[in-house]
Amino acid sequence: MGPRGRERRSGAVQSTNDSSALSKSSLAAHGYVHDPFAALLVPGTARRAPLIHRGYYVRARAVGHCVRAFLERTCAAPGAPRAQVVSLGAGSDSLYFRLKTEGRLTGAAVWEVDFPDVARRKAERIQDTPELCELTGPFQSRDPASVLCFEGADYRLLGLDLRQLPRLDQALAAAGLDAAAPTLLLAEAVLTYLEPNDAAALIAWAAQRFPDALFVIYEQMRPHDAFGQFMQQHFRQLSSPLHGLDRFPDVEAQQHRFLQAGWTDCRAMDMNEFYRCFLSSEECQRVENLEPFDEFEEWHLKCAHYFILAASTGDTLSQSPVFPLSEVFPRVDPASPSGVFPARVVTSDSQGRNLKRYGHASVLLSPSIILSTGGFGEQEGRHCRVSKFHLLSRFCDFEWKGNQICSCGTGALWDGRLYHTMTRLSDTQVLVLGGRLSPVTPALGILQLGVCKSEDNSTEDLNVTVKKAGPEDSTLSCWRHSTTEVSYENQKYLFVYGGRSVVEPVLSDWHFLHMGTMAWVSIPVEGEAPEGRHSHSACSWQGGAVIAGGLGVSEEPLSSVLFLKPSSCGFLWESIVIQPPITPRYSHTAHVLNGKLLLVGGVWIHSSSVPGVTVIDLTTGLSSEYQIDTTCVPWPLMLHNHTSILLPEEQQLLLLGGGGNCFSFGTYFNPHIVTLDLSSLSAGESD
Repeated sequence: MGPRGRERRSGAVQSTNDSSALSKSSLAAHGYVHDPFAALLVPGTARRAPLIHRGYYVRARAVGHCVRAFLERTCAAPGAPRAQVVSLGAGSDSLYFRLKTEGRLTGAAVWEVDFPDVARRKAERIQDTPELCELTGPFQSRDPASVLCFEGADYRLLGLDLRQLPRLDQALAAAGLDAAAPTLLLAEAVLTYLEPNDAAALIAWAAQRFPDALFVIYEQMRPHDAFGQFMQQHFRQLSSPLHGLDRFPDVEAQQHRFLQAGWTDCRAMDMNEFYRCFLSSEECQRVENLEPFDEFEEWHLKCAHYFILAASTGDTLSQSPVFPLSEVFPRVDPASPSGVFPARVVTSDSQGRNLKRYGHASVLLSPSIILSTGGFGEQEGRHCRVSKFHLLSRFCDFEWKGNQICSCGTGALWDGRLYHTMTRLSDTQVLVLGGRLSPVTPALGILQLGVCKSEDNSTEDLNVTVKKAGPEDSTLSCWRHSTTEVSYENQKYLFVYGGRSVVEPVLSDWHFLHMGTMAWVSIPVEGEAPEGRHSHSACSWQGGAVIAGGLGVSEEPLSSVLFLKPSSCGFLWESIVIQPPITPRYSHTAHVLNGKLLLVGGVWIHSSSVPGVTVIDLTTGLSSEYQIDTTCVPWPLMLHNHTSILLPEEQQLLLLGGGGNCFSFGTYFNPHIVTLDLSSLSAGESD
């Protein structure tokens, strides 16, 4: 890369600091962390979304955990040398000011390094802000050309390019850094912006230069799955591509990277593990209740694609790690794959008729017509709650065509709900239950949709009518629930289970809706009631319902598979024992095919692999795993918040929609409909 290219890239990287600083300021303003200095160090304000807040919160807590652990280990002994914190690529971070007010710098000092423009801008802001100057104490103003932009008794701010290691080494020494003293080197989302050779040189330099040190980094990883591909695309569009992810794609590779560079000990984990193992349940509950929130999939995926790493040299820090091995996150990796289900695109319409949405619901009306409603997606060039219906029509054996239509007639209008359920009543009638308009606004009322064909019986001119149905009450003010058709005393009912509401983050209750009278009825259910959950799957089987997975009360995925079994006096809850145990998951879809339960896609946090299709024999409880081969799918396939339709005769599974709001990287929608070929499953049975 030439000088001009390096300058452009440096400018792009510096702009990420401005965005990050605004996010940290918003984080503090909304009560996630106590940081009165974040707003003083950045011009302007921005109100970030709850998902951004959570992401920056867990980052702040992970980095703060390492910093405090280092200071506690190095500043406790009387007469110990002054501990040193060196923040590389510090940007507008307020770490020094927070540590100073907490009284943690009585035996320590802070050095910060960033690009000269960033460092000078920060130095000027400190000098112009009395509240900050009061904490730094007397300081020396420096010539604009000086590397040392700000110098206080326990705080130095340097403007340097981290790629120029000889200058960095000399400038830090000139600024009073003692290489022999205990030193914490901190790099938050820094090394990944450096070329791999530059990052490797920095890691090796630090290991050789500081014999008693801790190097803490926070960075991205897992570049190859759908979320990782979209994440990389985002940073490429910002002209600040992520480097080294192919070479160091996971925590194991990152640990090996540091150990090979001369560090004595190294421990790393993704942010899901940190959140579960190093934060108290009380603190997690506090954070989870700060704002209305309903983006669990993207929260867990974001945490799965970032890690915190602490590498150490010297006996003191290596023998007392900041991440003790006693805190172990349970890993539940799926079994080795038993086979592969090939995936291919079945619609490639470029006229805007595709199903680019998530949080919707789909139902098979007839062998040749699929209706999808609601969700959040693309409509008329913008992202919004979708008001148009989507009809997928089969026009030959393996080809489908999509079409978007509006509701018609004088009845009720579609309210744009998402995370609702749909149940087929007939070839032309569908029942819609639950859903939400926003995380604080449930979609009240049961709706009945009618699909009307034109006079020539063409699927091109189908219309959908909307009318209210069922009892006028608030029994179903929930979303992310399930509805399953069950039978009792030769009558059909809808079994409505779980979900969440404005008041309850997780629901454990259930209701029965008589499909003939549209009235709520009471039917006895015996057995131990399962724990509450939402975003689970539910399938009809043998007159009852099979419930699988979901997200529990502590926002942790569940692995249980339950059967609401018909009995002589109602129903009975039974737990199905699965062997080998399956990875806990949620936001998946499910179907029963020939006595086997298929769990499709979803999100999990207990394994670093990508969810495929788990197949469970409901009679024996034996499970097997099938990978999804996306070689013929030319774009990332995100299998959460999607719907799926089983075509048993064709041994195919249609995957419709899916995606989500991927942290600060933007919103992703699967652009086309995909089919999975399940023929290998039946082939395995015949063997």
